[in-house]
This record gives sequence, structure tokens and C-alpha cells, in this order.
Amino acid sequence: MTTRPSLRQMRYFVALAEAGQYRRAAESLGLSQPSLSLQIGNLEKILRLTLLERGRRGIVLTAQGRDVLVRARRIVDEVDALTGLAETLRHGLTGTLRLGSTPTIGPYFLPRVVRRLHADFPDLRLIVRDGAPRDLLEDLQAGVHDLILTQLPVQARSLTVARLFREPLRVALAQDHPLAGREMLMDADLAGQDILSLSPAFALHSQIAALADEVGAQLRQDYEGTSLDALRQMAAMRMGVAFLPALYIKSEASSSGDVVVRRFRRDAFYRSVGLVWRSNAGQGGAYQRFTDIARAVAREEFKGLVTPES
Repeated sequence: MTTRPSLRQMRYFVALAEAGQYRRAAESLGLSQPSLSLQIGNLEKILRLTLLERGRRGIVLTAQGRDVLVRARRIVDEVDALTGLAETLRHGLTGTLRLGSTPTIGPYFLPRVVRRLHADFPDLRLIVRDGAPRDLLEDLQAGVHDLILTQLPVQARSLTVARLFREPLRVALAQDHPLAGREMLMDADLAGQDILSLSPAFALHSQIAALADEVGAQLRQDYEGTSLDALRQMAAMRMGVAFLPALYIKSEASSSGDVVVRRFRRDAFYRSVGLVWRSNAGQGGAYQRFTDIARAVAREEFKGLVTPES
């Protein structure tokens, strides 16, 4: 088996070549001169080359030594760069990050997060893919996503959950609905009403189904929406009332003019939103930075609309 030079030997050789004499090189490396001389001698034996000559004023590289120095310096620099990259990947945001996001949250929250990420971490490439919460969780565990933005709670082993904010769910009604004239709706107002919902693939479905049962309303299962836009449009046609998240309302419903939006339970009816990643992914520091930025966006740019959590 061929013996190969070690990284330590190459690092010592580069230090010696740059210092020009054994004493200064040994001091910079924290070695004794005999130890450094032994390592350089071993390197020459492994390579079967004479790398340097001793002179009155220090060492002189041979022609072979100059060629080896070019390669050795390149190797040492690449290893140092690799170490630096690993440190950045552990504690910073760089490279490519694959983010899964539910379409009921991402389009209305992520653009402002992405803007800050690009400003603070220009080397980061963020790949965002939409999916229903159930699919997002499966893909996260399978390694398709690095982290996901989703409605909470999420219950699964070996996952880290970082809460971001609570988002009120408000009632969307047709312009001519009998309840449209009220400023605030309570449980009794919804008794006997038809309530529209997304499909069971979305976390909102179970939350709205539980509310319908609690207040004595009917959940319309024959008209399950495929998007928040679909729910809003069905509500506008008086097919039922729909609960829409506050971020969506700010972005879409408030300017559409086809529905009126009313607060419910003084905004005490809400959903929790958070980031989730695999606990053993090894990038907890980077994901925590992502979380910090997302929380800052919720706190500073959606103040009064959502309630930050931590």
C-alpha cells in the first residue's frame, strides 16, 4: 500500500517555505525545530523528492520543491475553505435551501421573508414548493424538503418545531348576507349556517369542522374548496360562510369587493403557524436564523394583524 503525505506535513512544508527558516516556521507552528525537521524529512521520503536545501540564510527550495509547494498550498487552502464552508453551513444561511410551504400561508407571508433573506444572505438559493400540510410533512421526513412552513400543531418524532405567529381567522360573507351588517360575529350568529371549508388535506379543514360542530353550524362537504380564492368566491355566491386567514384577507379579499369580512370572537379564533425541520439534519443554527428572520417579519411588517410567538 502506497503511503501518502498527510495534510499536516503539507501544512508544515508550506509554513516552512513561507518562513524561509526552520526557527521561525517552528515558532509559528508551535513545534520544536527537530520535530519540524523530522516531519519535512518524512515528507521527502514519502514523495521520494528533495524539496529544499539548507543555506547560510535559511532554506532554499529546489526546483522540485517549488512545484510541490504550488500544489501543497492549493491543497491547504482548499481544506481551509472547506472548513469555513462547513462552519457557515452549520451557523449561517448559504447554499441551497429547500422550503415546503402550504399555499394558504406561503404566498401571503413568504415574499417579505424572501426579501430580507436575499438582502442579508445573498449567496442563499431558496427553492420553495407548495403542498398540502399532510404532503409537506411526509416530504419533509423523506428528505424532499429541508424545512416546511405550515399550520401547527405538527406531531411527529425527530422533528423540531419553531412557532412563528398566531393568525386570526375571520368570516367572509356575501355582500347581501343577513349577517353582513354586523361588525362582530359570535358563536350564536353561526348557529344553523352553512360553513365552507377546504378539503381534509388541509389543517384548516379539521379546525373549521370542529368549530361548526361546536356552534351548531353545518359543514358543507359537497362544496369543499381547493384554495382560499375558491372559498371566497363560493362565499360571495351565498353558498355558505367561509373562514379566511387574516394574511390572505389583507392580500386578496380586502381588495376584491365581492365579500365582506367580519371579525369572529374578537379575533380569539386563530391558527398557529410555524417552521418545522428534522432534528438530526445538522443545520439547526441555520434554520434558527431563518426562524429569527421570519419572526421579525411577522413582528415588524404584520404588526397588529398577527401575534408573534416564540
